[in-house]
Amino acid sequence: MPSPLAPIEIRLKRLPHGEGLPTPAYATAHAAGMDVVSAEDVTLNPGDRHPVATGFAMAIPEGYEVQVRPRSGLALKHGVTVPNTPGTIDADYRGELKVLLINHGADPFPIRRGDRVAQLVVAPVQPARFAEVAELDATDRGEGGFGSTGIGSA
Repeated sequence: MPSPLAPIEIRLKRLPHGEGLPTPAYATAHAAGMDVVSAEDVTLNPGDRHPVATGFAMAIPEGYEVQVRPRSGLALKHGVTVPNTPGTIDADYRGELKVLLINHGADPFPIRRGDRVAQLVVAPVQPARFAEVAELDATDRGEGGFGSTGIGSA
């Protein structure tokens, strides 16, 4: 089945410390995220956070964002994840993409230049505006907060 959307073009500027590294790319034909690699060597000790350099900057078209998401294998096997998931790269940002990682694991986690550290998902951004009103429409859930819909299936 063909893809419902044509790819958009994201201009990529390679920085000097990114020379020789692969550009973000889909690992399989149906992958939602593109793997992105580290442009530096760093060790994340337990509890450490670090913005990992990728060695490139990009120009995202207006009306889109790039979401930075964790790699599930790093999270499962090592407790290494993106703490602000998903991280958002806005269309008007032109600095180096850095992937904020945190080590929730019990052991130090070494990251080497060229290691896959996250995935990037391109998403459309729907502009919105708020309209202040005196009352909101009623729903079955109402003002029920976290956990108010239960955990079991009906």
